[in-house]
Amino acid sequence: MSDTPAPPETSPSQHEVVVIGAGPAGLTAAFQLHKHDVASTVLEADDMVGGISRTAQRDGWRFDIGGHRFFTKVQPVEDLWHEILPQEDFLMRPRKSRIFYKGKYLDYPLRAFNALRNVGPVEATGYVLSYAWARVRPPKDQTNYEGWLVARFGWRLYRALFKTYTEKLWGVPVSEMPADWAAQRVKGLSLGNAIVNALLPKRNQKDITSLIEEFQYPKYGPGMMWESCRDQVVAKGSKVVMETTVTKVRHEGGRAVSVTAEHKGGGSTEYPCTEVISSMPMSHLLEAMDPPVPTEVKEACEGLRYRDYMIVALVLPEATVDFDDNWIYIHDPSVRTMRIQNFGSWSPYMVKEGFNTLGLEYTVWEGDDEWNADDEWLIQRAKEELEALGLARISEIREGYVVRQAKAYPIYDDHYRANVDVLRGWLEENAPNVHPVGRNGMFRYNNQDHSMFTAMLTVENICTGTTHDVWEVNVEEEYHEEAAAIPEPGERAPGSHGTGRDAPVIKREVIEAARAERSAGGPPA
Repeated sequence: MSDTPAPPETSPSQHEVVVIGAGPAGLTAAFQLHKHDVASTVLEADDMVGGISRTAQRDGWRFDIGGHRFFTKVQPVEDLWHEILPQEDFLMRPRKSRIFYKGKYLDYPLRAFNALRNVGPVEATGYVLSYAWARVRPPKDQTNYEGWLVARFGWRLYRALFKTYTEKLWGVPVSEMPADWAAQRVKGLSLGNAIVNALLPKRNQKDITSLIEEFQYPKYGPGMMWESCRDQVVAKGSKVVMETTVTKVRHEGGRAVSVTAEHKGGGSTEYPCTEVISSMPMSHLLEAMDPPVPTEVKEACEGLRYRDYMIVALVLPEATVDFDDNWIYIHDPSVRTMRIQNFGSWSPYMVKEGFNTLGLEYTVWEGDDEWNADDEWLIQRAKEELEALGLARISEIREGYVVRQAKAYPIYDDHYRANVDVLRGWLEENAPNVHPVGRNGMFRYNNQDHSMFTAMLTVENICTGTTHDVWEVNVEEEYHEEAAAIPEPGERAPGSHGTGRDAPVIKREVIEAARAERSAGGPPA
């Protein structure tokens, strides 16, 4: 990121900063503010810090809200990780994940001998022939997700690697998804270079993020980092107020002047501010403005959509878990789970001696039949799915726990970009001292490292007068795949701000139809 020549740093006494959200972006902001001698007040609606990167704890078991690899191309973020936690608190973990397909497990990335051994030479030959045919006769329409991938992998491998999992993740048919998401999600990959990787000796392939073979991981999970970060900012003079929901951001004279939050135990508090750094959902932030935003801005808020998430963690004796993958992608359409986390493989410190925890992951719509289902029903279904996949017997499972995470994934429909631009435009004109950061704060499909980086740059803007454009973080196509310097904003097309780590842009009516279908009845069969 580039910045224009900065004016002298402002006095710390001039800043009264309220940070909304104690996830990676919010706590990074609080941490970085102290480097400029600025304390802040952090308001968090949950009872745990870390947001979607928190580590849930139940009866002494620890498990993540999805897996979080600590791998980044952003050196300032890498440095900050090790500033928050000492080196001895990090483990270097091998990345191992496989794809479940037709009752068999395939390594990902593909390796020739593994594929031959597991699917047999006939099926493996079919993959290659299917790919060769797709190269000779590629799909005429490659503007959609399916056509684009078939052209690069062939029909058979497309069905094995992408179709079922993708439909589970986003809840809509792949035929309704555009090619541009596939282009970023798997760019640089095709069956051709997958075969090359299969034949080369193992190495840490940091030039292609999808193929990294090792990553760092805090030994007690990512929540360990954010619990430590919270403790450090509190020790330096900041306040972290938990179970406190922001209900109002008062603005006057073209600036936000205070933030009001309601406490779970009752009552509310108004916090005066000179700056607001917000990682709460962008739509909720604008809906909290007082005086209220105009009708067209409110409609833009209501137009933003999210995909929600839940994980069912099942405890088993360690000896019954006979695979060491960090996670397994489930491409079996007969079960609802899309991925299974093996927390003992992430870190032995996450589990108790003699036991392991497997986390079955699901994406859902908040308020649908699955989201509202009883925990007991969800746990029983997860047990049955684990047994159906051949990973464990129901009788071996000792405990089960359910954690729900609303608004885990921003959904990019064909109106989202215009809606986000409306919200950004209103803030820039009416409350430029309110700074959205992070995944939900910016309505961008960012990874943890990019969320942190938006907060780091925002703090520099506030405290030193730089003019970093945080909307340019995580835009370039090469950003995830090549170990290159962060591109300068001037090198991009004027006005471009991209989507962050991309997600499919799906037609609004398709999303609404999927939500309506899932909300029509009781718990799914």
